[in-house]
Amino acid sequence: MTSVDAIPAVSADEAELPIEAAPLVPAKPRAVNRGQRFLDRVEAFVSRLSVRDTFWHRICSLIWLPYAFFSGIRMKAMDANTYAAVLPFRRFNRNWYHAMAGGALLANSEISGGMYVFGACGSQYTVVCKHLEYKFLRPCFGPAVYKITPRVPVSQLVAAGGEFNITLDMDIRQQSFRINERDRRVGHCVAVFHATPIVHQKARGRATR
Repeated sequence: MTSVDAIPAVSADEAELPIEAAPLVPAKPRAVNRGQRFLDRVEAFVSRLSVRDTFWHRICSLIWLPYAFFSGIRMKAMDANTYAAVLPFRRFNRNWYHAMAGGALLANSEISGGMYVFGACGSQYTVVCKHLEYKFLRPCFGPAVYKITPRVPVSQLVAAGGEFNITLDMDIRQQSFRINERDRRVGHCVAVFHATPIVHQKARGRATR
């Protein structure tokens, strides 16, 4: 057993010397998933194409939303706050007694509302339907016109940033065949859509991994 006297004394100068710290090893950077980045770029490119013009919108509909493509629904502006989607009276949309099928009227309510919100938000948002309420009033024996009016301007919600819900009121009318004849109201729809910025959605997905 070593005695206390055998332990060498430490001078005051030596006691004040700092202890040399071990060199810091830089952390390895997280590996970047290049495949995921490539898919993100492709998704952003396709989203921009889908809102560029009618031609590319039709092409994207053929691939990802074939029902909208074959139904032939088109969007047009009525005024600064009201947009309309026109559903043609073609065989694909008619039922067995030659009227516009109820399923076609209902399904294209969701499609037309989603097209409107997505077009107003831009390619940086994903849009899903949360609630859809349709009231059938009378049969439709001609092209159906969906007159879409948002309860709050979409531009105002986009400017606020983040996620938001938007409620749309849609009047569905049978397009008149004569110039001076008024369109006949055949239904009414209330739809609620939820819009999420793509960057928020991707960040949320990475956080849950």
